[in-house]
Amino acid sequence: LAVERALYWSLKNSLKRRRPQDFVPGFRSLVTASDQFSFPSGHSSAAFLLATVFAVVYGGPLIALYLWAAGVALSRILLGVHFPGDTVAGACMGGGVAMLCAAHLGLLV
Repeated sequence: LAVERALYWSLKNSLKRRRPQDFVPGFRSLVTASDQFSFPSGHSSAAFLLATVFAVVYGGPLIALYLWAAGVALSRILLGVHFPGDTVAGACMGGGVAMLCAAHLGLLV
């Protein structure tokens, strides 16, 4: 999680992509985002990181884990605080960091 959060924060604050309501005229999000920039989605990244860690460590209901993570990502779009690409990037980043860390720790067979 520390690796993912550091990467997420660095990317978000260096790329500085505006959120949908700041970019699309007349658009209003349903919630107020906790920070200013949208790319990548931190919620999506954390959800896919968690789903991937559980899948690697415990196995089990992979479909349920990834459906939950996808639901988190979709909710960020529906709430109007992210573009679809923000959540896709977050999902790839979270899952990728989890897989890289698992490989580094020898958890992948």
